[in-house]
Amino acid sequence: VQLQASGGGLVQTGGSLRLSCAALGSIFADNIMGWYRQTAETEREPVARMLGAGNGIYADSVKGRFTISRDSAKKMVYLAMNNLKPEDTAVYYCYYFARGTTYWGQGTQVTVSS
Repeated sequence: VQLQASGGGLVQTGGSLRLSCAALGSIFADNIMGWYRQTAETEREPVARMLGAGNGIYADSVKGRFTISRDSAKKMVYLAMNNLKPEDTAVYYCYYFARGTTYWGQGTQVTVSS
């Protein structure tokens, strides 16, 4: 499975971005897809994830501002980010987990200016 992430960019504080991630190849129905983020100063941290078509699970720092969604038919996962803050600046990585294996996308940079 290969993952291709897109949608990052530069935005002002309070702005919005939508990240997309496409899974290429066959995927299992019982899987988790989600997003992590990482900066030069921090380790990779979880942002949001979804198990199948279930509810999204979010880091406390993004609750109420970020929304994860999936299009299973297209094998896509999205992250809508609203009310962005400078502390959201990071490289965002999508991932797919199933049957004990995690696959990572290449990362997309999100920069929020103050």
